[in-house]
Amino acid sequence: MIIDIDQKAGFCFGVTNAITKAEAEIAKSGSLLCLGEMVHNQEETQRLSDLGMKTISYEDFGVTHNATVLFRAHGEPPSTYQTAVNNHINVIDATCPIVLRLHNLIYENTLKYPDAQTVIFGKKDHAEVVGLVGQVRGGNVVVVSSANEISKIDFTKTILLYSQTTMSYESYESLATEIDLCIKQINPEGKLLKFNTICSSVKSRVANLHDYVRRFDAVLFVAGANSSNGKYLFSACQKANPRTYYISQISGITPEMLNGVERLGITGATSTPKWLLQSVGEAALLVNSGSKS
Repeated sequence: MIIDIDQKAGFCFGVTNAITKAEAEIAKSGSLLCLGEMVHNQEETQRLSDLGMKTISYEDFGVTHNATVLFRAHGEPPSTYQTAVNNHINVIDATCPIVLRLHNLIYENTLKYPDAQTVIFGKKDHAEVVGLVGQVRGGNVVVVSSANEISKIDFTKTILLYSQTTMSYESYESLATEIDLCIKQINPEGKLLKFNTICSSVKSRVANLHDYVRRFDAVLFVAGANSSNGKYLFSACQKANPRTYYISQISGITPEMLNGVERLGITGATSTPKWLLQSVGEAALLVNSGSKS
């Protein structure tokens, strides 16, 4: 069996930057607190924990004082920064630059269009979305995860439409079309201002994956069980190659996945470390050889 590791897979810049900052601080001081899960990948989280990083909850953060805490790539609302000031916390800010630009855009537009309603396409409780919602002055904001939820929107107002950076571009465009139709029916004088806020690397990743997975008899897609980006990209892979299997760790590989496979591709989400993809490749060889013995 020939195994190919997707060289375009692995951490996006934001996650890589956050991990680099975490490793540097741990090397200097021996330990580090991280607010929330650094990345939705259990294997990488465990590696960082073994190095000396401890993940804390927002409840823990509220009662933490005089400590150094890393803010991960997802970004934080203003209230989190205020808590850090109040509690004399030294912040290592690893917010992804793309997310930070989106924070600034939302903030500036709520000042520019004070009577508009902000609509964010994303997962309501996702850390990035919580940070985006926090940038809206006046609180006139709704979060929708699909076109089925557009009844939440007030179509009598100008609508400012954004997206969580890792959402499906096609779904975002579909949502925008549905909103535009509703405006024409309910408020013909209304406006929809749509902002292109999906990360360009996420959009191009789908096209690259379509081309990649078609080259193989089967594909192992590696991502954390709770990775939103992973589930989205896996769905795209499976459409292009039905023999694409989602695994979160090496133990998820089964002989059945490799049955009759001569060429195996291994890829993953933007939250999947390269070292884990390599380990999965090595494990797949062992499983395959074991099934033939």
